[in-house]
Amino acid sequence: MIVPMKKVSLIILGDRKAETLKKLRKLGILHIEITEGHGDRINELTDNISLLENAVYHIEKSKNAEVKDLTTAEALAAAREIASLAEERQVCQGERIALNSELERLKNWGDIDPREIENLVGKGVNVSLYDVPKAEYEGLDQRVKTIRLDAGKSTVKCLLIKTGAEGEAEAVEALDSFRLELPKLSVAEMKRKTAELSSRIETIDEKIGSYAGCVAGMKNAIKACEKEIEFEVYATGMANASLSADDRSNVSVAYFKGFIEADNLDKLKRAAKENSWGLLIEEPCEEDNVPTKLKNNKFVSLIYPLTDFLGTVPGYFEFDISGWFLAFILIFFGIIFGDGGYGLLICTVAAIPIIKSLIAKKPVSPTILLVGLFGLSTVLWGTLTCTWFGLSPEQLPGWLKSLSIPLISNVYGDTIWYPFWTNGTAGLTTAQNLQIFCFLLALIQLTVAHIKVALRNGKSIKVLGDIGSILQLFGIFYLVLSLVVNAEVFSFGLVIGGIPIGTVAIALIGIGFCMSFVFSNYEGSIIKSILSSLVNIVSVLLGVVNVFSDIVSYIRLWAVGLAGAAISATVNELAGPLFGNFLFMIIAIVLLVFGHGLNMILNILSVIVHGIRLNTLEFSSHLDMSWSGHKFKPFEE
Repeated sequence: MIVPMKKVSLIILGDRKAETLKKLRKLGILHIEITEGHGDRINELTDNISLLENAVYHIEKSKNAEVKDLTTAEALAAAREIASLAEERQVCQGERIALNSELERLKNWGDIDPREIENLVGKGVNVSLYDVPKAEYEGLDQRVKTIRLDAGKSTVKCLLIKTGAEGEAEAVEALDSFRLELPKLSVAEMKRKTAELSSRIETIDEKIGSYAGCVAGMKNAIKACEKEIEFEVYATGMANASLSADDRSNVSVAYFKGFIEADNLDKLKRAAKENSWGLLIEEPCEEDNVPTKLKNNKFVSLIYPLTDFLGTVPGYFEFDISGWFLAFILIFFGIIFGDGGYGLLICTVAAIPIIKSLIAKKPVSPTILLVGLFGLSTVLWGTLTCTWFGLSPEQLPGWLKSLSIPLISNVYGDTIWYPFWTNGTAGLTTAQNLQIFCFLLALIQLTVAHIKVALRNGKSIKVLGDIGSILQLFGIFYLVLSLVVNAEVFSFGLVIGGIPIGTVAIALIGIGFCMSFVFSNYEGSIIKSILSSLVNIVSVLLGVVNVFSDIVSYIRLWAVGLAGAAISATVNELAGPLFGNFLFMIIAIVLLVFGHGLNMILNILSVIVHGIRLNTLEFSSHLDMSWSGHKFKPFEE
């Protein structure tokens, strides 16, 4: 359920902001609406958080590091030291990269020392180094004097000596693009400096690593800064006003709005009375940005790790579908994974930490319990369909096959099942039975959505529109069976027990559409409701199509499960022939582990993409849910 909230406005004296906020934080029951603050202190704290986070990022994790208890001031001092070391390390790395680049450029020139070239020039010997293509070198003017140093496959390294002869300048100018730019340091000096920089980087890394034990203290300091920022935001974000007490003096007051759980209202009233706060209590309206707090039993609460991961929070005026979400995602998970063997592996993965927690007498993580439920769901579906590690029914024991349900079991292969009303003239395959099951899930889940909406509108004539939507849903369900599954078995001329099923389905669609058209937009006037539907006639007509597509969308469960089964069977077929030889047996085991492991990973992605989608899109759209909420976060210590 969504916990009922009350909207409160608190008025305090302007000079008692800090004192009031400290008392409210100690009380820990009020969600304050202020989201923006200002001031140098907030900027300073934000910088401190960045500094600490940067320090944690740079620290090398050391398993043997002794954990140190740090105050916020000590954590900041350590973070500043780490930031300084990290900056120096970055400079050293930049210099080392530049030197290595130079060494790479000069690697074929030997130990060049630019000072020796400069000395020759100072003595009147004007020399330069060139790396000239062979064709260019062989065609040099005879007036250009060179000393050949080395020759590669395509170039010649040479020392060019300028003598000042007539015409020499023009010939040399043509070689400018092949001239070697001398380095600032000799090769030997660059190598020595590179080694020094590498040594300094290692020293810096060791110093940063020595702070590994400070990580926990720094994270605590980050939390402390975040709490202080929250305090400053509320303190500086309050609205201020000046009230004239009389002609001679003014009273400065501050006020803000927030939300509180209805059950905690008495605590706030007592605190307001004790501290002389002005308190206004109101019922939240849809224009208010009311936070959402969910409260369910321990079993339903197991879905919270998943919804927290997805970041989905229902709006305060929307529905809490936690229980339905958990029920259907368990079913969807089992169908998508589809393999009882995979389910056993998942159960084993969950069982290990559960047993450890029980032995240590510690509470079991809800996430682990949820994983265990997913595993059990998969085992159940694998049992019902006789699907175990992609093995064929012939490879499975008889008792395991006997546990499956014939209509959807792999044991019966391509057997055609003849419903009683067809008199053996038309039947359904196992695949079609599975499709029907998926569509039944759609009918149940979407009907639940419309019943919940109808119960909310129970005191209004608008409920007739919701009933119309349910009638449409049942009629379109039969339409889907006819068009998608089997038109012969589910024909529109079908009559069972004197009831024309096809005709009834068409009538349900028509009657349901009319009721929805007339009453869905009812807000006190039927005429206005009809006019609203006429204005949005395109959306209304598309709504019928959307119902059809939403039901058909559930076939994805069967399709994805079928794909996973095909992959596991293919992996088995590839690995099977390799078990005749010991060496090949090892390859086969690796292939099985890799293939089935990859299949399980793909199945997890499929659950996220398809299974969760059916809850958060198809199901939620029929509930008119947009997941527009945000969590209730009380201001607390």
